[in-house]
Amino acid sequence: MTEHFSTEAKGTPTAPGRYVTVGDIDPVEFVEGLAFRPVLGQSAMANFVSFEPNTTAPLHVHEEEQITIVVEGEFEFTLDGETRTMRAGDVAVIPPWVPHGAHTKDTTCRQIDVFTPPRTSLLDHARKQAES
Repeated sequence: MTEHFSTEAKGTPTAPGRYVTVGDIDPVEFVEGLAFRPVLGQSAMANFVSFEPNTTAPLHVHEEEQITIVVEGEFEFTLDGETRTMRAGDVAVIPPWVPHGAHTKDTTCRQIDVFTPPRTSLLDHARKQAES
């Protein structure tokens, strides 16, 4: 346990820490009803996602590894050909190039996507947010 919470610096910080208020991030909408609010670290990205009712994130693939964490509501999530209803506390692990997509019915859904490396299509927006 002491190793996990060690205060002994075994390296030099590569950047200062910072705080982010997700609600202050201007959302990006590639699809109507689907808002992305990306937060960029040095080698990872967290993307705060809001689905409106009856919204679809089309089936797609990308080179980044993704972990999807549902924090509120529910949606139908398709991962590598299998569809499940995901609810708060459910997690999907998506390796690079694995097909996935999601759809809400009459509910909303809030999720957090973690990408490593950062998701290319969100980088410009995330960099602008980090600079402001």
